[in-house]
Amino acid sequence: MNRVAVKKLLKQHGGGFAKALGIQLRGGREGEVFKWFLASFLYGARITGSIAAKTYQEFERRGVVTPEKIRKTGWHGLVEILDAGGYVRYDFSTATRLLSISDNLIEHYGGKLNNVHDSASNPKDLENRILGIGKGIGSVTANIFLRELRCIWSKADPALSDLAMMAAEHLGWRTARSHGSMLEQLNDQWKNVHVQGSSFIDFEAALVRLGRDYCRKKRHANCPMVSWCATARQAASAG
Repeated sequence: MNRVAVKKLLKQHGGGFAKALGIQLRGGREGEVFKWFLASFLYGARITGSIAAKTYQEFERRGVVTPEKIRKTGWHGLVEILDAGGYVRYDFSTATRLLSISDNLIEHYGGKLNNVHDSASNPKDLENRILGIGKGIGSVTANIFLRELRCIWSKADPALSDLAMMAAEHLGWRTARSHGSMLEQLNDQWKNVHVQGSSFIDFEAALVRLGRDYCRKKRHANCPMVSWCATARQAASAG
C-alpha cells in the first residue's frame, strides 16, 4: 500500500457514509447516532444507495429522526415518507419494522442507542444487541451501522465487510486470510500512510464504495484505481 494510491482512493471514493449525509458522529451524541442508525437501516435493504440516501433525507427534512418521532408519525405517515423518498418497494414492511424497532428501543433501552452500547459486554455482544432490537436488522445493516462508529464507541469493532475486503484484494493489499486479520492489517497500513483530514472510517468507506461500484461488477477497465488494480493487470496479461 502506498500513500499515492490511498490518496487517489479517498479522492474518488472517500468520506464516511454518515458524513456524506451530514450526520456528525464525532462525540457520539445520541441524536446523531440514531440518525445514522436510521440511515443504516435504509441502506441495509436491497435497494440502491441513492434511494436510501434520498429517503433518509426525507425523514430528516420532516424531523422524523428519533424513536419517539417515528412512533408518533405512525404507520401511514412512515409509508408516506418512504414513498416520497422512492423507497416504494419496501415501504409497507419498512414502516412496520421501524415502528417495532422504535418501540423496542424505547422499552428496553430508554430510546437511546448509547444505552445499547453501554449495556454490551464486548463487541460481539454489542452486535447481537443491535441485531436484537428488531426484525429487519440483519448482519449487513449492523455492519454498516457499527463500522462508522469505530473509535467513537469503544465496543464497535465489526468485521471488515465483504465489499471492502474484495476491493483490498483487487488492489493487492490483502495478504491476511480472514476478515478479522485483514482489518488489523489494513489498520496497521493506514497508520503508516495516514492522509491528513481523513480517518480510517473514511478509508474503509472508500473501499466499500470501490468494491460495490467496480470490483463486484468486474468493471476493472473503467475503475479509477486501475493503475493499482492487481486484478486488472492479471486480466490484461491473460488477454
